[in-house]
Amino acid sequence: MATNDDWLALTPETALEPDLAICDPHHHFWDERFDRIAPRYLLDELLDDIQGGHNVVSTVFVECHSMYRTHGPEDFKSVGETEFVTGIAAMSASGLYGNTRIAAAIVGWADLMRGQAVAPVLEAHNVASGGRLRGIRHSAAWDASDQIQRSLAHPPQGLYLDAGFREGFAELARRGLSFEAWLYHPQIPELTDLARAFPGTPIVLDHFGGPLGIGPYAGQRAEIFEQWRIDIEALARCPNVVAKLGGINMPINGFDWHDGARPPSSEELAAATAPYYEHCIEHFGVDRCMFESNFPVDKISCSYTVLWNAFKRIAAGLSDADKAKLFHDTASRVYRLDEAV
Repeated sequence: MATNDDWLALTPETALEPDLAICDPHHHFWDERFDRIAPRYLLDELLDDIQGGHNVVSTVFVECHSMYRTHGPEDFKSVGETEFVTGIAAMSASGLYGNTRIAAAIVGWADLMRGQAVAPVLEAHNVASGGRLRGIRHSAAWDASDQIQRSLAHPPQGLYLDAGFREGFAELARRGLSFEAWLYHPQIPELTDLARAFPGTPIVLDHFGGPLGIGPYAGQRAEIFEQWRIDIEALARCPNVVAKLGGINMPINGFDWHDGARPPSSEELAAATAPYYEHCIEHFGVDRCMFESNFPVDKISCSYTVLWNAFKRIAAGLSDADKAKLFHDTASRVYRLDEAV
């Protein structure tokens, strides 16, 4: 199966600050799904990426519609993904694969549009996770343009404003679960509305809220950034929302790293994307921000070592205490890794 590993090797780097502890709070596992990125991304592939020199002590798996069951009721088929990842987490917990606690926490998928009927599905995920389930992601990523790919969950327009969705969303807090939000930048005000309506439910914003840079959004980076900046400030005023800093190296973001003759260096990544990181850190604060890899999706643009070097360059002027929060402590607290199996 073809990968882009040879291309990534054209930009080798040594890990900066190799002793700094990292919790990677956002990665996926799958088999034979994305030809240009990683046709197979399982435990061995993640471990190979981690071996680049950064001190990754733990990770969090986030749903990606992988390994669903082919049998049983439709609502429960997504539990198969949690079963699959729990097996990988158990392999890691054996210690045979190194000291990194892989998938120490799991974020699954359940159809919150089912309203209260989603409750038994959430319970099934929790049982299947062996105590690792921490949240549910139900993507709202939708755009009117057919040039913008919609989420694998096929959300309708305005998902986070839907009454049926909110009925299902209410089931999360009752079970001590957080909500993981993936959307595109024009939808950030919808998430803000949701966060205000459910102040007792922790919400994690993925990938900066998906600033788009392709299709009808191409060539408008400055204008889009200004509106994104305003919308992020409003969202950050919701104390129940935390932000993942990363996932901005995908083709939809419009930087076109993946089309270059060689991958970008960490200096290039940091120079192009630092304003997004700095703005979120300014308004959410380090106690509500965490760096994320979004691997292997962001692997289309850069290696794991280069990506975390870029994060370290962006955070270079911060104190050791603030760095500890951004790279490890905030993620460990939000996903309650001290409670992990």
